[in-house]
Amino acid sequence: MSLKGSKAYSIVTSTCPVCQSGKMYSNKNPYKISETLKMNERCPHCDTKFKIEPSFFYGAMYVSYGVGIAFAVAAFIISFFILDLGRLNSFFVIIGTLVVFLPIILRLSRNIWINFFFKYDEKKAN
Repeated sequence: MSLKGSKAYSIVTSTCPVCQSGKMYSNKNPYKISETLKMNERCPHCDTKFKIEPSFFYGAMYVSYGVGIAFAVAAFIISFFILDLGRLNSFFVIIGTLVVFLPIILRLSRNIWINFFFKYDEKKAN
């Protein structure tokens, strides 16, 4: 079963939400800090313009908050309940998790945000 054609596929693979073939980011590695948010202007496959308007991705900040909370809750559950660490140590695990996963959270938030405004077009995928 392939998820291609679903928004989840585009979000997880960082591909164009319209054709799901072209890559959105100029560098695949999110941990190259100087290029974490550097995006292609247009999709290299279907020529979809990613930045609909100036400051388009400011909305991704709100998504980033929710994604960050999800990562923090997961870190807390793992550290406090599974690893049986105390509250203070769990707090440090949460902070460490958010710092380590920050580039992934940023990209994931942008991927989610852009998928609110575009939908998959099977004609452009081929």
